[in-house]
Amino acid sequence: MEAHILLALVIIVALSFDFTNGFHDTANAMATSIATGALPPRVAVALSAVLNLVGAFLSVEVALTVTNAVIKIQDSTGAPDPSLTAGGGGALLLIVLSGLIGGVVWNLLTWLLGLPSSSSHALFGGMIGATVAGLGWTGVNWAGDGSKLDGVIGKVILPAVMSPVLAALVAAVGTWLVFRVIANLAIGRTERGFRWGQVGSASLVSLAHGTNDAQKTMGVITLALLASGSWHDTTAVPLWVKAACALAISLGTYCGGWRIIRTVGKGLVEISTPQGMAAESSSAAVILASSHLGFALSTTHVTSGSILGSGLGRPGAKVRWGVAGRMLVAWLITLPAAGTVGALMWFIGHLFGHVVGPVVMVGLLIGTSLLIWRRSQQKPVGAHNVNDAWDEESQPTSPTMAA
Repeated sequence: MEAHILLALVIIVALSFDFTNGFHDTANAMATSIATGALPPRVAVALSAVLNLVGAFLSVEVALTVTNAVIKIQDSTGAPDPSLTAGGGGALLLIVLSGLIGGVVWNLLTWLLGLPSSSSHALFGGMIGATVAGLGWTGVNWAGDGSKLDGVIGKVILPAVMSPVLAALVAAVGTWLVFRVIANLAIGRTERGFRWGQVGSASLVSLAHGTNDAQKTMGVITLALLASGSWHDTTAVPLWVKAACALAISLGTYCGGWRIIRTVGKGLVEISTPQGMAAESSSAAVILASSHLGFALSTTHVTSGSILGSGLGRPGAKVRWGVAGRMLVAWLITLPAAGTVGALMWFIGHLFGHVVGPVVMVGLLIGTSLLIWRRSQQKPVGAHNVNDAWDEESQPTSPTMAA
């Protein structure tokens, strides 16, 4: 009975994380289309939600990475380790729940500040912190079978470093080529075409986002099912898990993470439709390629890198490096910050026991979420003001607001 309660809490919190991932990352697909006026804000988030739902069913490679890449859950034969799954898998379930809470808290905090940090790294950071607290440093699957292209190093950290740089380079070159081609054309003749191109490229990013980010929660729930003995295949994901995660991320996307959409669409670069199309196309290409290879990369890193690249590739464009710098700081501290919360949650759960502890943990999560939401209402951002002119001093990411 205790194991069933703990498993239920893990699934609920996992779907909650998926929901926050959706509204946190709406900006990845639609911020530039909203900023340039290619799509109305509400239409943009609705379209993104539908395509996230579809994309979540296209692949399971990233889900399997999450299931197998962070915690050493398999014994020498490749089967789930009985030391972690014994007694209903309480030890592993507590680690998973703690890691999820670390991810949710970081997602909400960065949303409040309007910072487009990585939901993926928030999840992995929470999981790593909880695993270290519960199993020690050796419990983390740092390099898999010893290859640098496996485990946390190969599947999480290396893509985090390489993907924004690659996306920025591709977007910079693409933007430069586009402006070379249209240099002698009248703006009116190109604007309409690029707006339609943005609709297509933004849709492709949404589809790619679904293939990558929705799968991370699928992997976590599958890991919990393995721990409880309710699932035994480390190479597949149950159909109901796919459906539940796809629905949760699409609902979150539809709610719209307006604070982050504003930062990405207006704060980094004053973006034009050719830039938007180049940035979105670059993002989609990098994300889809990574999903096919099973790399659990951050779509936030990719899209932000693409937008910066589009600014660098356009002659005379102004890049707000102060905003970019704050984003970089958030990226650097995501793993340790979420890991600290995950570890703290594990200690709280361990202190109170396998039934009371998780209930206390979830209670703390609900209380923290309500406090963050109330703070956000002091300076609301929505579809009505997401495209207002950027005023650095009034943004949630400015030092006065963040304090």
